[in-house]
Amino acid sequence: MIKKLVFSIYLALGLVHSISAQNISDFQKSFQYSISPYAGTIKIDGVLDEAVWANAEVAKNFNKKYPNDIGETKRKTEVRLTYDNENLYFAFKVYDSGTALIKGLKRDIGHDGSDGVGIMLDPLNKKTNGFYFVVSALNVQSDDQLSNSFDDKPSWSWDSKWFSATKDYGDFWVAEIMIPLKSIRYDPAQLQWGMNFVRIDAKNNEYSTWTKVPTNFRSYDLGHMGLLNWPSTGAPKTSKNIIFLPYISGNSNEDKENGKTLTSTATGGFDAKLALNASLNLDLTVNPDFSQVEVDEQVTNLTRFNIFLPEKRAFFLENSDLFSNFGFPAIRPFYSRTIGLDKDGNRIPILFGARLSGNIDPATRIGVMDMQTGKQGNYSAENFSAFTLQRSVLKRSVIKTYFLNRENFISEQEGKKHPLDKYGRNAGVTFEYTNTSGTFNAWADYHQSFKETITGEDKYVQAGFMKQGQHWSYINLIGNTGKNYYTDMGYVQMIDNYDAVRDTNIRLGFSDAFNQIAYRLQPSKGPIGKLEISLNDFITLHPDNSLNQSDAKFSIKTEFKNASIFNFSLNQTNLNLLYPISFTDATPLPAGNYDFKQFEMMYFSDMRKLFGIESTVTLGQFYNGQVQGIAFGISWRSQPHIKLSIRAQVNKIELPKPYGTNNLILISPKLEWNFSTKLFWTTFLQYNTQQNNFNINSRLQYRFKPMSDFFLVYTDNYFTDPILKNKNRALIFKFSYWFNL
Repeated sequence: MIKKLVFSIYLALGLVHSISAQNISDFQKSFQYSISPYAGTIKIDGVLDEAVWANAEVAKNFNKKYPNDIGETKRKTEVRLTYDNENLYFAFKVYDSGTALIKGLKRDIGHDGSDGVGIMLDPLNKKTNGFYFVVSALNVQSDDQLSNSFDDKPSWSWDSKWFSATKDYGDFWVAEIMIPLKSIRYDPAQLQWGMNFVRIDAKNNEYSTWTKVPTNFRSYDLGHMGLLNWPSTGAPKTSKNIIFLPYISGNSNEDKENGKTLTSTATGGFDAKLALNASLNLDLTVNPDFSQVEVDEQVTNLTRFNIFLPEKRAFFLENSDLFSNFGFPAIRPFYSRTIGLDKDGNRIPILFGARLSGNIDPATRIGVMDMQTGKQGNYSAENFSAFTLQRSVLKRSVIKTYFLNRENFISEQEGKKHPLDKYGRNAGVTFEYTNTSGTFNAWADYHQSFKETITGEDKYVQAGFMKQGQHWSYINLIGNTGKNYYTDMGYVQMIDNYDAVRDTNIRLGFSDAFNQIAYRLQPSKGPIGKLEISLNDFITLHPDNSLNQSDAKFSIKTEFKNASIFNFSLNQTNLNLLYPISFTDATPLPAGNYDFKQFEMMYFSDMRKLFGIESTVTLGQFYNGQVQGIAFGISWRSQPHIKLSIRAQVNKIELPKPYGTNNLILISPKLEWNFSTKLFWTTFLQYNTQQNNFNINSRLQYRFKPMSDFFLVYTDNYFTDPILKNKNRALIFKFSYWFNL
């Protein structure tokens, strides 16, 4: 049935695509660059002494983007391009003076806060996905993939091999960049690519872009790309790209909490990438190891629901938007962090996996993934598979469909006792409309789950629209989630309601509506760069349409031209609590109606300076009591090698008798020492009384060749009560080497 449904949708999408226009927008016609080939050799050294750079067309006259688009940029930027049979070359001449502002030397640090330049490429010119390459003035590389999802920001977790060099000449600096064509996915027959450039002038708190990107869009917005025009022969066809990334690792660990003595183990595995054609990639992994992944940053949770953390494991990140952008942030049918974890959040081994992703034609993207986990203790082996198909329609809209399956290899006897554990399946379809300028988005979703013994109330539907103008913006969303809508490979943040008296979760369906209206000002004079006033309301209803919870928020966000930020908000919550809940060790709060208000104020100083501070104050009511919260952070850096920061957060909850009081404390010191662009040391401490855990994580990384690393990681966990009683500790090493075959 599912296969027939997917096939029918694909045929329908093909029909829609065949009648939709594929014209180049008028916006793109105003920003075009015609690239010419070069037969000589280009040395990536930051010295533009090759003849091609004197004769190449120049992209210049960058447009001011941030903090506003009023007037001319303070300093000029020029870009030149060329290519050969294997590589795409860029030469940036960045007019500047004085010492570059650089916040660090670690790869994938991102573009904010450092002088640098960026390249955005959309090889299919479909405005739905692309690539982003950034290099700082001290040659620190960051890269990521782009999608057109309005809530999708670069995580800088996707990696590819490319080459760059920078050189300072006093009144300007040069960035010379070589991107191997086989490192990106493209169709050689596509004669026009989407392209844009960004200049980050951190010293002046100014962003500028080659095309004119409105201030209400991000600088890397796919809908505001210019055109890269290839000769009539198109981009060169590249040889098949095969990447082989083997690793060996070992660890010595002790688990006192579970009575396990000191043990040592060693293991190995590999990742591999095979380019099946210029736009379709096959990823393989055997016995993947993620011990080198940075530790999650803990937060204090004062809500009734779990907080979900971002994916950091590299294997799941390439083309991740294919799978992860269904639903909206609080409801995701697919959430890759469920793979490799049991129901209690404990790690289980991943034995092997494969993922096929990319374009099967210029208008169609496909994603197929299969992961197999092993047995761990009493937890059975599982298989996770996912399929998604996305078809571009109209000028920059898309129809997406997916099918997910989790299969647990439990015994027949266990399956009869726990039928819901046997499997979980989800399917759905989404239509996302975006107008040519990207100022209006509308979407509609239908999602279905499948579970043993479950019928009815197993659907999730939503629809909404968003309008973004120069000053006004609107967001409206409505949805309905049945209590039997299960997401074994995803999550629904609000469906499980914890009963603190019976110590159990009760599943309840709900309807929801989100509305927001915002007004932005960007004064040309005075200290304020951008001022945004917004009002939003998020409402959920119980299945009988009675109120579940309403959260109304009025906020003022101010970004100053000196890069400091001040935010102010008033929040009102109206809650119909069906089950007792506890935030202290005393008697749980009873079910009933609660209406409470809170005030929040947030300030960030100019983080470009050597000393920076940030603070958040929360005051007001909390259910039938009071809450007082303060978070304070201070950072110091010795540019660009050392950054030392400490953040402390205290939330004091005072409820009337007999419901108790509680002081939640989170202290997080962090030391980052970048010895060079190859050697990094990070030590992160997190003292969290809410989780009764004190974590020490120290990680040394040596990047001895591009994309090849040695890691040495020490991790240690203690109770906060009884204080400093050890739970577990481990010392881990990992060695990986990147082969291009």
